[in-house]
Amino acid sequence: MIFNRQPTAQTGAMTVLASLLEARTGQQIAANRAWRIETALKPVLKIRGHETLDQLVAELLDDHSGIIADMVVDALLNQESSFFRDASVFDTVVSAMDARQQPGGRRPRIWSAACSTGQEPLSLAMLFADRFEKTGQAEPEILATDVSDAAIQRARTARFSQFEIQRGLPVRQMIKWFEADGSDWLASPELVRKINFRRHNLVGDPAPAGRFDVVLCRNVLFYLSPTLRKRVFDLLAEVIRPGGLLVLGAGETVTGQTDAFAPSADYRSLYERVGAPAIQLSSVAA
Repeated sequence: MIFNRQPTAQTGAMTVLASLLEARTGQQIAANRAWRIETALKPVLKIRGHETLDQLVAELLDDHSGIIADMVVDALLNQESSFFRDASVFDTVVSAMDARQQPGGRRPRIWSAACSTGQEPLSLAMLFADRFEKTGQAEPEILATDVSDAAIQRARTARFSQFEIQRGLPVRQMIKWFEADGSDWLASPELVRKINFRRHNLVGDPAPAGRFDVVLCRNVLFYLSPTLRKRVFDLLAEVIRPGGLLVLGAGETVTGQTDAFAPSADYRSLYERVGAPAIQLSSVAA
């Protein structure tokens, strides 16, 4: 993909690297956070044997395989995640599913967009597995996607460090679903099989097939320009069933961004799909 090589508000190497990230993912790095570029790329500099960002950019511009670009983008993406992050959100999603009977007995569907290394969808899968054991209610189909190949590969392996496993994961769930493997912890294959992990670019790829009852797209939109944010809202409106729910990050809102969603009257901080889909899905039954 072509990206801007010309200096703008930043200069030199940082401009090239920030432009690459935006071209690939739509995510922008504000000028006052340019320091994050050098911090995030320190491991890449070490791996490639470079001392400066200028040296890395020189290799990047001469690399036609795309390998260096992939490494840079993966490093620059903010993959901050943890188990049961903002725990009340997960409780609300489960409550919403409990309250909505599925026509024809179909399984509900959830999309965890920008799932990073998998803690969010794994947290959902654990909660719904617990609910099934208690009530017999069907577990939802869970699609989990991220723009980063590296993040999705990590999510599929479901291997977490001691630090990661301690961030938000209750001891009961850890004992039930994870096993120690050296200094790491591995999620059980049974849990991982409950999730369909797939690479997906929110600003560049077509919408996933089918309709969803709930979509979690948290802490992504504020990195995008208003134009790309509108494009993502249109994509989400395309796949969320009328009356379905959208979960955004605490600092994100639909207000002034889209008419396809409105604050839910039943679930605090969630948004409900209103009206007909923005784009008709000719190949998928309603």
